[in-house]
Amino acid sequence: TKKLVSDILKVPEFAGIEIALTDINGHNLDMIAQIIRRIVAVNGLPTKVSATTDRREALAGARYVMNCVRIGGLEAFADDIGIPLKYGVDQCVGDTICAGGIMYGQRGIAAMLDFCRDIREVAEEGALLLNYANPMAMMTWAAIEHGGVRTVGLCH
Repeated sequence: TKKLVSDILKVPEFAGIEIALTDINGHNLDMIAQIIRRIVAVNGLPTKVSATTDRREALAGARYVMNCVRIGGLEAFADDIGIPLKYGVDQCVGDTICAGGIMYGQRGIAAMLDFCRDIREVAEEGALLLNYANPMAMMTWAAIEHGGVRTVGLCH
């Protein structure tokens, strides 16, 4: 999130945007909000930064939504690598395809569809979802095919 927001704020046309951060983990949310606010302050930008654990509050009126979620955290990611390895499937990363990617996708797609519902209900009509979350192809497919939200999948 930090690197993505830093890159976005380097574009002069985006200097005056509003960034609404959300996370279910208040501690993580506070940390990233402090980092983003520091980037804004150091660069003297007029960017407004808010942070809330209420996803719908963060999405209210949004024209663009960026999804950078990791469902299950690093603990689940360790299982995405470890369980297939236990059965002889050695994956390079395990976050996009193969057995680990499929497990990751099963966790992420359900959450993605919840995100899409909230976007449809509270964001600006026609809002664009920019999905950076892995497994990117699966998550983007789910949002396009079943989420009812305009979506683009990107890697950063």
